[in-house]
Amino acid sequence: MDFYLVQFLSGLAQAATLFLVSSGLSIIFGVTRIVNFAHGSFYMLGAYLAWSLVERWGGTVYGFWGGVLLAALLVGALGAVMEVVLLRRLYRSPELFQLLATFGVVLVIQDVAAWAWGPEDLLGRRAPLLRGGVDVMGRPFPLYDLALIVLGAVVLAALLLLFHRTRWGTLVRAATQDREMAAALGVDQAKLFTGVLFLGSALAGLGGALQVPREAVNLHMDMAIVVEAFVVVVVGGMGSLGGAAVASLLIGQLQAFGILVFPQITLVLVFLFMAVVLVLRPYGLLGRKEDAPPSASAAGPPLVTGGRAASLAPLAILLVLALVPLVAGEYALIIITEVIILALVAASLHLLIGLGGLVSFGHAAYFGLGAYGAALLVKHLEAPMPLALAGAPLLAGLGALLAGWFCVRRSGLYFAMLTLAFAQIAWSVAFQWSAVTGGDNGILGVWPPGWASSKAVYYELTLVLAGGAIWLLRRAAFAPFGYTLRAGRDSALRAEAIGIDVRRHQWLAFTLAGTCAGLAGGLYAFSKGSVFPTLMAVPVSVDALVMVLMGGIQTVTGPVVGAVVFQLLETEVMRLTEYWRLILGLIIIALVLAFPDGIVGFARRLWSRGPSSGRADAEESA
Repeated sequence: MDFYLVQFLSGLAQAATLFLVSSGLSIIFGVTRIVNFAHGSFYMLGAYLAWSLVERWGGTVYGFWGGVLLAALLVGALGAVMEVVLLRRLYRSPELFQLLATFGVVLVIQDVAAWAWGPEDLLGRRAPLLRGGVDVMGRPFPLYDLALIVLGAVVLAALLLLFHRTRWGTLVRAATQDREMAAALGVDQAKLFTGVLFLGSALAGLGGALQVPREAVNLHMDMAIVVEAFVVVVVGGMGSLGGAAVASLLIGQLQAFGILVFPQITLVLVFLFMAVVLVLRPYGLLGRKEDAPPSASAAGPPLVTGGRAASLAPLAILLVLALVPLVAGEYALIIITEVIILALVAASLHLLIGLGGLVSFGHAAYFGLGAYGAALLVKHLEAPMPLALAGAPLLAGLGALLAGWFCVRRSGLYFAMLTLAFAQIAWSVAFQWSAVTGGDNGILGVWPPGWASSKAVYYELTLVLAGGAIWLLRRAAFAPFGYTLRAGRDSALRAEAIGIDVRRHQWLAFTLAGTCAGLAGGLYAFSKGSVFPTLMAVPVSVDALVMVLMGGIQTVTGPVVGAVVFQLLETEVMRLTEYWRLILGLIIIALVLAFPDGIVGFARRLWSRGPSSGRADAEESA
């Protein structure tokens, strides 16, 4: 009994940390509808700032807690600056571009932290008067963790008082319920959003600062915590403070006892729990149904092919690319081959986002399934490359068919997080099933046969297969299937009223997108000669999302252009400096501010203002 009590208290301590971070994320999303990827970076920054301040003044009680509080306030101020300088300029853009901007901030903070504090883990001081432990039924329990439990309850009570007993809190709750109506009644949204970003970011910073005595401060804290925070917010219900508190308690206990009951699935237990909750409770435990969930893409003009010239343009580009081996060396061919593969990944994701209005945070799962499908056929069955490349999209398509059946029954961020849950499940299987997948050692020796071992030959093969798949996706966009997807995106109720089975079409789109991503994964496996679980990790899904948004979600060619620009920027900047994330993040932020509808969307607007403005756009709008 004593052991289980200590585990229960450990779960409460973890729940307190989760609540501090997730409550800020829930408040920000509830009011601004921003999916703030930078929230984890603010958590990490709070930890680093607290470490520096505590190292300087942490010898006394006042010095330690003063350093923690000051770190939280500094992070809150940074969040407010981000809202004023960056996000405020993007509120009229599609909501996903705000997500892209926060991803740029993530990259910037990552390298700024590496420059300021170095890449090594930093160990902080113990909190004065809270060192050691207390006796709990004969077992020791850290005194600091006990203080965290109390502090979490105090913060919850303070937030409830703030939102229910102050005018500002009433305005926040009003904006959470109906932001447009609050603005119509005269609420100054600019000031309200700034205050909300300050409070939410300060809570993230406080959560990070309080971890200094518990764990080493490092550069990987941000991604780990932001994924868990999103899980808490979705399980509890978007914008629900009480839901965040309940979900934090449940997930904290699940983490504490899950390792005892289900040691083999500890890595994915939280995501399994989230998936079950969303299947049973579509809007989370305490969430509410939105009257009109935000679409991933604003409604645009009808799709037009742009005439014969625009139809021949892709063929001309393919012919030019086919001649590249005549002038390019091996290194250039390797880079361009990878760019073509990633362009297919981005194009497949665009089918969901641009046409279907379905934002996926787990598209890397099908890219990874395709890579593993090809690698497993080669390793275990000694299959030839053509058979392995045929098996890659087949396995990925079957995975997408299964996951899509559940995912398309949800919308908005609930859909996105459900895709993330399935992606994490697939990653966990690849990581832990060592006998088949090789675990974290991966599968090596997946090279093309002799006839395709030349970089030029494999480049041409990749160009034919990936180019054909991208052409297929483009054809789907202009087929009745694509128009049906777009109708369901713009108005699901009207589409269903005229007899369209929106959910079935979304399921088919999900399967097709996963199949094409699987083909890209198979090509990637043979181009690299190896496959690792990291191909299914969250950063790969985020990169694909960035490519789509950078090129423009309202254009069919946008994701291809975005993939080219993003991959070439990342490759070349990495060669120039070790702080490539900083430069890439600043470039992404600059592109978002300069081209709020994407690179291709901006080019299309410039073209429409030219002498040919009276003609149909050559660039199709999605």
